[in-house]
Amino acid sequence: MIKGNMLVVHGGGPTAVINSSLYGVITEAKKNDKIDKIYGAIGGSEAILKENFLDLGKTDEERLKLLLQTPGTAIGSSRFELWQDDYDQMVEIFKRNNIKYVLFNGGNGSMDTCGKVSKVCKDHDIYVVGIPKTIDNDLSIIDHAPGYGSAAKYIATVTAEVGADVKSLPIHVCVIEAMGRNAGWITAASALARRKQGDAPHLIYLPERPFNEDEFLEDVKKLYDELGGVVVVVSEGLKNKDGESIVPPIFKTERATYYGDVSSHLANLVIRKLGIKARSEKPGICGRASIALQSEVDREEAVLVGQEAVRAAVAGETGVMVGISRRPGDEYGIETFLVPIEEVMMHEREIPEDYINERGNDVTGEFVKWCKPLIGGELNEFISFKDEIEEETKA
Repeated sequence: MIKGNMLVVHGGGPTAVINSSLYGVITEAKKNDKIDKIYGAIGGSEAILKENFLDLGKTDEERLKLLLQTPGTAIGSSRFELWQDDYDQMVEIFKRNNIKYVLFNGGNGSMDTCGKVSKVCKDHDIYVVGIPKTIDNDLSIIDHAPGYGSAAKYIATVTAEVGADVKSLPIHVCVIEAMGRNAGWITAASALARRKQGDAPHLIYLPERPFNEDEFLEDVKKLYDELGGVVVVVSEGLKNKDGESIVPPIFKTERATYYGDVSSHLANLVIRKLGIKARSEKPGICGRASIALQSEVDREEAVLVGQEAVRAAVAGETGVMVGISRRPGDEYGIETFLVPIEEVMMHEREIPEDYINERGNDVTGEFVKWCKPLIGGELNEFISFKDEIEEETKA
């Protein structure tokens, strides 16, 4: 039997579990007698063109286990723009390095790359498989993507902790900004912070609904008068009824537009229009880099899709991505399946309407029920003697 080499490539922004998928790839590939060297592209898709490969199969098991607790990506990533000539060139690079199996681990953009690479390789006995990864959870077809569960746990934990702080000194409005420009899955997960009525977050605003400034101020004022302290969680991608960002662009390049902070804008709005003290918080990439708040469920599923990608490629599958589906029933469980890559290339999955309340300032119980298993258990429980004395007073 002639063995072939395997290459794994990371693309786009890291997650708290992308290295767990890498662990799954390496450990599974080591067991397969059809695979010789297990290369990592050191620096994303650009590394393919530079042939910057490292044999990860030489790493011993104890060091490999560190991948399960390593933030970022251990082999590096990139947002390098590829052209048709680059894709054509890759075929010869793969052949020159005896690479028979290529795995792309990433989100929408990486799956687009995966699809284009599989197309140029289809007649050359080179098998290309995608591994899902995104904190934004916006990959279509699948139930959820590895990376999201940990990001959800992070935003829920931060919201619960900020909520406890604001409740203990209820003098201001706090606006927390979550990542996810076009899809509000992370923002929505802040709802998992609630244990009882009145807990933060008090308002949630997603990019799937046009943002109404007047309604926002009305909601904030009403809650402030009632509670004293208000916690609002918003998406970085909030747009008005015309589909434009609620904050103006501050810098543009050929490939991207950069906007100001939505949370700062809304906090300043509360100060100017309502005369209420307000502040903004933007965890940003902390939410995708936190190993301390990594979801155990997320980590295990990330390992699994890495393993399944190896099995699929060696079995001769190509132009597919490993997907996750949820088993029916009340007890949480998943199965993996293979998705034709054309069905996920650059398709963004937004939050469905039945997960958003009528006014557009919160999520529904259906969303909470769907999301809760992904964070891998309950959040830390807090005690408030202030709550106890307030309940006694009411009684």
